[in-house]
Amino acid sequence: MQASTNLYQSNIAELYCSAWNTRSISSTSRQSLKAALLNDSLNEADYRIINRMLYAVRRGWLKLAD
Repeated sequence: MQASTNLYQSNIAELYCSAWNTRSISSTSRQSLKAALLNDSLNEADYRIINRMLYAVRRGWLKLAD
């Protein structure tokens, strides 16, 4: 279980950086975030990163790309 947690953690950090560099979240990234949330093996830092991205989408700072 530890290996999958590290995989999701590094993947979420990469998604976060990519989203802010492109100012958008792709559909593939959204599916990866959904899978990580459904796996329920995230730590508090991962949840905070995801919440930041969702807040940025609501505020219009990040766009949802198709």
